[in-house]
Amino acid sequence: MADKQHKVDKIVEAVWRMESAKIIAVLARMLRDVGQAEELAQDALVLALERWPETGVPDQPAAWLTTVAKNRALDVLRRRQMHQEKEAELTYEIEGVLQDAAPNLDAAVADALENDIGDDLLRLVFVACHPVLPTDGRVALTLRLLGGLSTEEIARAFLVPEATVAQRIVRAKRTLAEAKVPFEAPRAHELVERLASVLQVIYLIYNEGYSASAGADWMRPALCEEALRLGRILAELAPDEAEVHGLVALMEIQSSRARARVGPGGEPILLLEQDRSRWDQLLIRRGLAALARAEQTGRGLGSYGVQAAIAACHARALRAADTDWQRIAALYDALSQLAPSPVVELNRAVALAMAFGPAAGLEVVDGLMEVAALKHYHLLPSVRGDFLAKLGRHGEARLEFERAAQLTQNERERTLLLARAAAQ
Repeated sequence: MADKQHKVDKIVEAVWRMESAKIIAVLARMLRDVGQAEELAQDALVLALERWPETGVPDQPAAWLTTVAKNRALDVLRRRQMHQEKEAELTYEIEGVLQDAAPNLDAAVADALENDIGDDLLRLVFVACHPVLPTDGRVALTLRLLGGLSTEEIARAFLVPEATVAQRIVRAKRTLAEAKVPFEAPRAHELVERLASVLQVIYLIYNEGYSASAGADWMRPALCEEALRLGRILAELAPDEAEVHGLVALMEIQSSRARARVGPGGEPILLLEQDRSRWDQLLIRRGLAALARAEQTGRGLGSYGVQAAIAACHARALRAADTDWQRIAALYDALSQLAPSPVVELNRAVALAMAFGPAAGLEVVDGLMEVAALKHYHLLPSVRGDFLAKLGRHGEARLEFERAAQLTQNERERTLLLARAAAQ
């Protein structure tokens, strides 16, 4: 019996991970309340865990969950209508004025039965990533509603207490309700701002997986996979948006290096030292195709598209020595115009150093040493140490690598930096 229960639990978990976002999106359209939609979807999940071990897993488990959740949502709508009708009657009796009737339940039922999953998902994406929420709230809510991750999984991925994540999610739902955020895709005049918020959330999730900011692991592949999955969904929902395809292209190409970025013992392997035969060619092809789709929109490449073009330069080089660093430096020049930031400037310095020598890169980096935003950014002394080492200034390089090791919160990266310091 225990084996049967375990098997059913695994099936339910898999179905939930794949289908929960669609179910919640449908319910949120019906109820206009994301928090209540998630609660009813969770109720359907609990019912499946109780019944399926006895009745067997349905032939269409996702449809079963959706139907149960919709029925519960319809019960909520009926209760709402009854409540509103009673209020209207009381108002009529007290004030002698006939109020407008409550929303027609038949219309709600018809709306619930529409099979418009794509639009529903798109609406849910924009709600979960709404600018009214703080960034950490958007990230947590997106992973919960669209990724199907549990609070525990999100907490583990970001190395924060589970209670902290739970609070962020609760606050996010409450904020959406209090702000009366409509369950709809943004209108044309606000699309750019809202889409930027969505892409930022997906990008943040991906980056935390690709280069973990803290902890014992260099990468957290589950977060990369989740961000890439969300990006692919968004690309199908918004096929004419160049930046969506640009971000997907960037994530596909970056993900192609995953197997080559980590050694047998979990140690980091830097880009120029990676075995490129281990790069995933399927992901590279997908990334290049997404980049082509971004270019074909005719809207020009945005910051994600330009970053994808930089990643494509690396992907096309069979050997590190074949990399077109001058083109990469030119692309970073373009990126610094599109999305100026100290981090972009630091990356531009690396490209300049590779294209024109370490002295060219060092000149740019020295100009960043007093930038407040980089004061505790470990990659600044790490990059400077690399340039100094290449210029033969080994004593200075050692000090920079040691400083970088003190600043990083990632154990694998600290070990790498200390080894580089010791080698000077």
